[in-house]
This record gives sequence, structure tokens and C-alpha cells, in this order.
Amino acid sequence: MPDPDGGSPLKRESARLTEGDERAGARSMLRAIGFTREDLAKPLIGVGHSWIETMPCNFNHRRLTERAKAGVRAAGGTPMEFNTIAVSDGVAMGTEGMKASLVSREVIADSIELVARGHLFDGLVLIVGCDKTIPAAVMALARLNLPGLALYSGTIEPGRFRGRDVTVGDVYEAIGAVAAGTMSSAELRDLEEHACPGAGACGGQFTANTMATAIEFLGISPAGFNDIPALDPKKDEIAESTGRLVMELLKKDIRPRQILTRDAIENAIASVAATGGSTNGVLHLLAIAHEAGVPLTIDDFDRISAKTPLVASLRPGGEYVATDLHRAGGIPLVAQRLAGGGLIHGSAHTVDGRTLGQVAEAAKETPGQKVVVTLEKPLKATGGLAILRGNLAPEGCVVKLAGHERLLHRGPARVFDSEEAAFAAVKGRLIKPGDVVVIRYEGPVGGPGMREMLAVTGALVGEGLGGTVALMTDGRFSGATHGLMVGHVAPEAARGGPIAALKDGDVVTVDVASRQLKVDLSEPELTQRLSGWRPPALRYTTGVFAKYAALVSSASEGAVTRPPR
Repeated sequence: MPDPDGGSPLKRESARLTEGDERAGARSMLRAIGFTREDLAKPLIGVGHSWIETMPCNFNHRRLTERAKAGVRAAGGTPMEFNTIAVSDGVAMGTEGMKASLVSREVIADSIELVARGHLFDGLVLIVGCDKTIPAAVMALARLNLPGLALYSGTIEPGRFRGRDVTVGDVYEAIGAVAAGTMSSAELRDLEEHACPGAGACGGQFTANTMATAIEFLGISPAGFNDIPALDPKKDEIAESTGRLVMELLKKDIRPRQILTRDAIENAIASVAATGGSTNGVLHLLAIAHEAGVPLTIDDFDRISAKTPLVASLRPGGEYVATDLHRAGGIPLVAQRLAGGGLIHGSAHTVDGRTLGQVAEAAKETPGQKVVVTLEKPLKATGGLAILRGNLAPEGCVVKLAGHERLLHRGPARVFDSEEAAFAAVKGRLIKPGDVVVIRYEGPVGGPGMREMLAVTGALVGEGLGGTVALMTDGRFSGATHGLMVGHVAPEAARGGPIAALKDGDVVTVDVASRQLKVDLSEPELTQRLSGWRPPALRYTTGVFAKYAALVSSASEGAVTRPPR
């Protein structure tokens, strides 16, 4: 007699959860929340999201999730919704809470993995939005290697202030303008109330939109879907289509590691370089490559960026916002430009069944658009990233080239052992033109959590110092940052890196052309200083930050967590 609970042959994982007499208890509990015998005989598709009331970035996730679930049902699967956490960089910026941001990437990836393994899902649709949800979802997909995909929930519309488009990045810079006396507190509040008009992730080519672009180039997100804004009705339609698409991936047994190849990751790096994307793209793509088992180093970013022209004029380094890119032709138009110059691997596969080359060929450019320029007349001949080394960064560091023209800065160090101390100095007008602001003990271990320095960089720009100072840190920078900023300095201060030896007044040189970050100290002098260095006391001895500091790797390796060696 056939098993009455027997199901689809596509239940490659979930059959162990729902089939046979011994699984009656599990089925009984699932029926308590509305699943029928027929539902449980179908493949179980996890539909994960990060809806939360702490930010606009993920505020449309519930709505999109309902449509994705409808698509799964229409294609013969049974969706099971689950949620994970999110931490808003924009909200937490400049506070202790910002330490939670990068840590959340690991927690989100871990939680997706745990839910999927614990409930034996056959496939996954992951709705992502704010900065860390995007790489975390792809990291989880790579670990699990179940048929699945990620969908970016979309960018926010720009705000309007004094007749121009504005984003939250303008608000952070305005804080510095108030401190400098060039804007009133009342004007700041007016800007604050208009910069973020509704749901969606931050509107420039900041970290969320950088990673949304990158995961389309990776092929793990359907082409042409991510640049559709959060509140565009088309977003609902494409969310439903992702539910259908995951069932196609399941039927064809196409898995993430077949998509997340070396070529795909190089394509994603090219997308970051070509769009002037966030330096966080380096950290996150290193982490994704690690989870996918693809060898990758930070030097690969320098190599690819050096041959990839900057073709998209997107804020903070350019003129336009993410909604403008959508109207111009979207992310596929950027792919088309790069494909035309042989700058991407066109044979790399995507989850919608096409190659990236086919996606590029099908891109449609809006006549007269000015957001994406041609390869013949690029905004810059090389991309928006550079990797520097030298006696201050033996393992490397990252510079974002979009948004400033300076390739050389030499000046005295102003050394601070926390972001708060640096911000107080900037706000107190203690930083002078020519200075090199050094913020240390903010790395993956030292922070812990590698905070972004937007409060400091925004204040510097707002005070009119953005073009005359440099900043270096073992922490990170927001995607909204512009100016000559050197981040991810490795080894970090908390691990005894050379940045720990710096003193006020030391002459530091940032030389992008020669890829050097160095201090005017001889090797014996630097060694002598470091010989007297002692690790600072741990800032946290219990809880998640203590666990993270014990397990996290160097920024040069993507700041991934690993079991103790």
C-alpha cells in the first residue's frame, strides 16, 4: 500500500522531515498552523526576510514575502516563512550600537543556515535589504548549497530639499556643516525630515545598493530585479516571480555553488569598481568567496579595479541616486557597458537561466540618460577601489577612489583610540588642513565589530575639510563616505599591527599611485615601538561581542568567523 504521506521526488531534504509514520509528530505540529497533508507532500521552500521596525530599509519585506510565497505555491511548492535580524548602519552610526552591524552579518548568515538545516528546506528565497542582510544571505546560500536565490527589496526614493535630491548621506554631512557654522540647526532638522521619504535602503551607491548590484553580477539574484525601487508596484510582481523561479532551480537541481564561481565573483568585483561602490564590497565579497570555497585575496580587487573604468555617476562620488540608475536602464546596463569592453566573464551563469553576457546583451538603455557613461568616455579610466600596502598595512588596506581626485597626501598623524575621540576632536575644530586622522582599535577584534566612520567623515566634509585631510582606520567606512579615506588597515591595532605604534605628529604618506601607506619611521624604530606594545584589555568579556572578537579573522580575509584553530 502506498505511503499516504509520500510526496514529491523534489523533496530531496524535507522527505526526512514529513514522510513516514515516524514523522507523525512533526506533521501534527505543522497541521496546527494550517499546513495540510497536500502541502506537506510538496517541496518545502523557506522564504526568509528581515522585516523590522528600526529602519526603512526592510520595511516592505512582509509585503514582498507574501508575493514570493504566492509564487512558490503557484509553481507547486509549499512556502514556509521565517525571519532573521537586522541592524541599521544608518541609525546606529556613531554610537556603540554600530559595533553590532558587521557582527550581524555573521548572525544573519548563521540564523538562515540554522533554520534551513533545522527544518530541512528543499530550497530558499531570501528577501534582503539593509547592508549586512545582503552578503549574509549569499553566505548562507553558499554554505547550504540548496537551490535558492536572493532578492533585494529595493532602494528608497530620494528626498527633496531646496530643489535637489538628497539622501541620508547629506544629513550626516550637514551635521558637520552645523558644527562649522555654515548651516543652522533648524535647517538641519528640515533636511532630516525630508531626506528619507519612505521604505527602501539608502539611496546612493552606498553599501546596500553596492551589494545589490554585486549579487546580480554574481548571478545569485535575478537580473533586472534589484534596481527596481522598494515602493514600485513592479517590485511585488518580481517578488512573486522569484517564488516561481526557485521551483525551477529545484526542478533542475541548480545550486548556489554552481553559480558562485571564481568568474562570477570577479564579475561582482568589476561591478563595484565600475559603479564607485562601497569599500564594504571588498569585505563582503571576500566573505562570500570564503563560504563558496573560492580562493580570493584583496589583491584581486586591485587588479580588477585597475582595468575597470568608472562608468556610473552615482552618489556619493557621482551625481545621481539609485532610482536614476533604474530609470536609465538599471544594473543590466552597467553589465552591457562592461561586456562591451570584455571586462566581465560573459559565460558566467545566473539563476534565471541566462548567462551574464546574455543579460548584458538584452539590456535596454533609456535614450538621453546620463547616469551610465560609455567606455570611450569613462568618468575615470580605472575603477573606484585601490589596495595599498606598506609599513603601516603589511596585510593591505582599502581606498575608495570615487568621489575625490587626490592620489597623494602627506601629513602629520592625529591619533585617536576610538571613533568617539576622533569625532569630538572634529566637532571641537581641532583637526587642521593637512592632517592625517588616525582612528584605531576599531577593527574586527578591537571594536569589536569594525564600526563605520561616517559620523567622523561626514563631519569632516561638512566642516570643509574633506579635500584637505586624509583619514585612516582599522575600522570601516560607510558607502556614503567620500574623500581620501583609507580603511580596513591590517593587521589591526588590537592584534599588534603597525597602526598601534603611531604617535601624534608622525608623518604619514598615502600614495595611491604607488599603492603605499607608510609612516616615516625606519624598520628598527617601528619594531622598537611595537616591542613595547601590549594588547589592550578586552572591551567585552561576555556576550556576542566577546564571542565575535574570539572568532573573527582579519579584515584582509573578509572578517569572517571561524572555529578556533
